[in-house]
Amino acid sequence: MGFLPPIPPLILWSGFVAMIVAMLLADLIIFHKRRHIITVKEALAWTGVWISLALLFNLFVWLEFGHEAALQFLTGYLIEKSLSVDNLFVILLIFASLKIEERFQHEVLFWGIIGALFMRGSLIIVGTALVERFHWVLYVFGVFLLYAAYKLLVKRDDNFDPRQSWIVRMTSKVVPVWKDHQNGAFVQRKNGRFAITILFVALLVIEFTDLVFAFDSIPAIFAVTTNPFIIFTSNIFAILGLRSLYFVIARINDLFEYLNIGLAIVLAFIGCKMLFERWIHIPILLSLAIIVSVLAAAMTLSVSHQRRVQREEERARRRSIREEARRRIARRAERLPTSDD
Repeated sequence: MGFLPPIPPLILWSGFVAMIVAMLLADLIIFHKRRHIITVKEALAWTGVWISLALLFNLFVWLEFGHEAALQFLTGYLIEKSLSVDNLFVILLIFASLKIEERFQHEVLFWGIIGALFMRGSLIIVGTALVERFHWVLYVFGVFLLYAAYKLLVKRDDNFDPRQSWIVRMTSKVVPVWKDHQNGAFVQRKNGRFAITILFVALLVIEFTDLVFAFDSIPAIFAVTTNPFIIFTSNIFAILGLRSLYFVIARINDLFEYLNIGLAIVLAFIGCKMLFERWIHIPILLSLAIIVSVLAAAMTLSVSHQRRVQREEERARRRSIREEARRRIARRAERLPTSDD
């Protein structure tokens, strides 16, 4: 138990939802009311703000529910945050393929996250009901996570083209789609007809990809806890900081070379934990330490790899300069008159 008096569930849930709505409205109406290109400095600052808010809420969980619940929240938050990073690379491809201008990307991501909140909330409610009624569903989740880990290792999205996805093809058959857009509008009227713009198409594809990634991340959190409030709140806080984190990753995506391997190991570990928990119990603190260690090792290897590539490129550039200098000297020597002349 925690240090605070118990809060009735209705007040707890409604208070959390009201807080999230207030933060989103403040973000949209006050802090990002003017469309502009998000700089790395601004993105890093907002990433720090959202992480700080998550940690403050984690403190509240500790005071209200106790030490174990706080560790569960932190572990769930870290799992969701790390798995969402892989989704951000797909969003990079979506924006690049559909040629979405940077000044409109934040608003698309904002409404994408609103949709993700509802989708993930629905999945968590369904998942919690299934686990409470059919405990064997956890074993299904475990097998699914092992498959997701394998898929993460062998499948690459480098050739992913959102223009060829089924959701774009189906949407264009039902509603006219215009490639141009006026002042970032999602829907506009032209020649007496309403049509969706390419921004709305990008939003649809992002929502669909988030739904796909949610089938990996949400089962993973059930290995940590089956408390719906902890699952929901840790998931939501992880999602809220994705917009600012996206603009950071968009500038430094070369530093994530081995992230997929680290995420695959994390998913495999969680899947095995769910499958064998009946016989082998792994404390939540040990689980958190393993997940943090794997992700830290993946990031360290990625940074080391990138620095090694940069050093090799620098050495190749210097060799090229030296060879060019030798060729110039040789050409000059050939033009100089000899003593026999």
